[in-house]
Amino acid sequence: MKLPLRHLGWTLSVLALLAGCNGSAPEKPKPHPLATYVGATWKDLPQVSDSDLVAGFESWRSACERLKRDAVWANTCTAAAAVPSSPAEVRSFLQAQLDVYSMRSAENNANGLITGYYEPVYPGSLAQTDSANVPIYGVPDDMIVVALDSVYPELKGKRLRGRLEGRVLKPYDTAETINAQGAKAPVLAWLTDPMDLQFLQIQGSGRIQLEDGRQLRIGYADQNGHPYRPIGRWLVEQGQLKKEEVTMGSIHAWAQSNPTRVPELLASNPSYVFFSTRPDSNEGPRGSLNVPLTAGYSVAIDRKVIPLGSLLWLSTTRPDGAPVVRPVAAQDTGGAITGEVRADLFWGTGSEAGKLAGDMKQQGQIWLLWPKGTALPAVPQVP
Repeated sequence: MKLPLRHLGWTLSVLALLAGCNGSAPEKPKPHPLATYVGATWKDLPQVSDSDLVAGFESWRSACERLKRDAVWANTCTAAAAVPSSPAEVRSFLQAQLDVYSMRSAENNANGLITGYYEPVYPGSLAQTDSANVPIYGVPDDMIVVALDSVYPELKGKRLRGRLEGRVLKPYDTAETINAQGAKAPVLAWLTDPMDLQFLQIQGSGRIQLEDGRQLRIGYADQNGHPYRPIGRWLVEQGQLKKEEVTMGSIHAWAQSNPTRVPELLASNPSYVFFSTRPDSNEGPRGSLNVPLTAGYSVAIDRKVIPLGSLLWLSTTRPDGAPVVRPVAAQDTGGAITGEVRADLFWGTGSEAGKLAGDMKQQGQIWLLWPKGTALPAVPQVP
C-alpha cells in the first residue's frame, strides 16, 4: 500500500482517547469530510481511447471473484464474466449496467488531487553485511492488536496497536525508537540505505534485489499504530525545501547531501510499517482488496468516500502534462489518501514507474460508475 501509506491502521490518537476516559465511552472521532455524488450521464464523461477503456475494465473485472460476494456488485460481476474484451462490447456493457456520478467535494468542487505510487526495487541482502545493515522487520512478537469495534461498534474496522507493560497496554514504539533500538521482530532482509526503507514503507510493498540475481518480494503486514506524517512536510517546515519542490527525488537528493540529518528527518514521521514476504510472480503487488494491482489502471482511494472495488472514470494528467483519461479500479487504500475527490494511481514496478509516481501531484476529476438500481454509498447526494 505513496505518500499514501498503504493500509495505515487506527492512529495513536484513539489510544490517547481511550486511556484518558477511565472506562467511559471514547470521544467520537471527528466526522470525515463527506463527498457529494452528482448525477451525470455517459455523455458527460471525457472521451477515452479504446485501449484504455478495455484495460481499465479488465483491471476492475480482475477483482470480480471477490466482488461477487458483495451484494452491490454480485449481478454486475456475474454479467461481466461473459463480456468480450472488445471496446464496443465493453462500452455497451458499462452503459447498460452502470450509472454515472460526478465526485464532488463538500463545497461542490469537482477538482481534486491525484498522486501516484509504485512498487520499488531496492538493493539488499538476506544476511546483514557492512553495506546492507538496515533491517526490514516483520510483525513484532510483542505488538498487540485490538479490534476496537468489538467494544465500540461505531469504530468498525479500527484497530488499536500497543504493547503490554504488566497489565497496562501502552502505545507501541515510534519509528524513532525502532530505528534506534530495533524491534522484537524477525528481520526479512537488510537494505543498504535508510531512505530506501522509508520509501518502501511509504509505498507499502516492493522488491529487494539480492546479490545472486533473485528478488525478494515483500508487502505490508501491519503498522505500529502511530499516525503517518509526511517527511516532506518536515523538510518544508525546516526551510530545506519549498512546498512545490517536494517530490521523492528531491527528498532523496536532500538526504544524500545531508547524511548526518537523516535520522532527524526519519524521526519526524512516527509511523512505522512492518512487512511480510510474498510469493514471487510477474503480477502486480496486492492492494487492500487482496487482488494484484494493474499498472496504470488501479488506484488507492479513501474508502470513507469510495467503496473498495468500485469502478471509476479518471481524468487527470501525467507530470509532463500528457492527459490521462481512463476507467480505473479502486483496489487499494492509503493513510495519506484522504478527501472527497482523491486518488493515488499505481504506476507499476521499478525506477521508471517510481519517477512518475514521485513527481505526480496533479489536479483531476473522478466519476463513480455504480450499479443501476443500487443504493449509493451513505453520503449526501445532490438531486
